[in-house]
Order: sequence, then C-alpha cells, then structure tokens
Amino acid sequence: MDGPVIIRLKRVGANADIPLPRKMTAHAAGFDVCAAVPTPVGLQPGERRLIPCGFAMALPEGYEAQMRPRSGLASKHGISMINTPGTIDSDYRGEVHVPLINLGQAPFTVERGMRIGQMIIQKLPDVRIEEVDELDDTARGTGGFGHTGHR
Repeated sequence: MDGPVIIRLKRVGANADIPLPRKMTAHAAGFDVCAAVPTPVGLQPGERRLIPCGFAMALPEGYEAQMRPRSGLASKHGISMINTPGTIDSDYRGEVHVPLINLGQAPFTVERGMRIGQMIIQKLPDVRIEEVDELDDTARGTGGFGHTGHR
C-alpha cells in the first residue's frame, strides 16, 4: 500500500489564528476549511460572496481538490456554494476561496474562523479525448434528461 498523499499548505496574510484544513473525525472524507475574513461578512438571501480561507496549497500533479458545502450550514441556514463542487487544480498557487451563496430566507453572517466548506482530495485518472465517427449503441441511446422515467 502506498503512503499518504502529502498536500503542502502555506498561510496567506495575517491568518495565523485561522485553523488549517482538518478532518473533524477519524473517518471524515473531507477537510473542513475556515473563513479568513478580517471582519464579519453578511450574506443577504440570494447574495453570494467569495470568502477567503487564509491558505494556498500545492497539490501533487494528477490530483485535484474539490470544495463542497458543509451539510450543516446548508440544512440549517441554506448556505451553499454557487459552483459545487468547485475544483482547485494542481497548478493553482493562489489563496483558496469558497464562493458562498445564501439560499435561505434569512440573512447569515460569516464569522472569522467559521467552518464554511469541506475539501476533498481526489486522484485524477489519465484521460485522453479521442474523436471517432461512430459511437457504440446502448439501450438508452440518445434519451436525455428524465428519459429513464425513474423518480
């Protein structure tokens, strides 16, 4: 079995007080990330904001980080992400941000250090695109959205 994948993190700015991404339980799939906002940020219903996380990282080539909403914020307050999951590529070296949106009915405040997203690290397969003249047939064929009839 291979050893663990090492993800190098660097704090950005004056954010020594902001926890670095961490798993909250032994078997958690994702690393919780925290808001590195200098002051509280209000989100009105329907409003979206790009929230800094206070760190940059170096992912190994062949990996991506997926940023996902936290289920507690979504179910309790309607706070989600506008592009979920968001992808962070292995060659990106800037500060990580989470694009939050308030889908709830009440204003919400993002506080400094609040857990606002979860980051999943994924290995990517080596994929190549090949143009062909014909595709193989399947039972579904060209049936699109809702075609299978299952609810």
